[in-house]
Amino acid sequence: MPEQWPRALLRAALREVGYDALGAPGLAGALRYRSEAQGRGPVRLVLVDQAVLQGDEDLSLLTTLLRRHEDPAAILLARAMPMPRLPEKAEPAPWTRVIRRPVSIDGIVAAVRDLLPLPPGSSRPID
Repeated sequence: MPEQWPRALLRAALREVGYDALGAPGLAGALRYRSEAQGRGPVRLVLVDQAVLQGDEDLSLLTTLLRRHEDPAAILLARAMPMPRLPEKAEPAPWTRVIRRPVSIDGIVAAVRDLLPLPPGSSRPID
């Protein structure tokens, strides 16, 4: 299965319940999105797959991304095995929630809904 399919499916599932979701293949791609775009609200949640966090440069990109969007809630989609420890000098992990694999698309959508509930009457498909 091409690697963008799970990301596209999650984006579609989030849009189906009313979230204006964007997707990017990695942190550098996510940084290409403007922090303010006409017709869109602010970024209020960032979901990161642990697979994109390979080293200090990626952690720096993540910090830049979160600061650019005024430190929104952040979900880490983690591997099933325990996460490696960060160096002691590293900043504390920015995660609001960690979701461990295996997890379904519905499980991720439920976590987003829990962290970022939509106003009454706003839970409807976008597009």
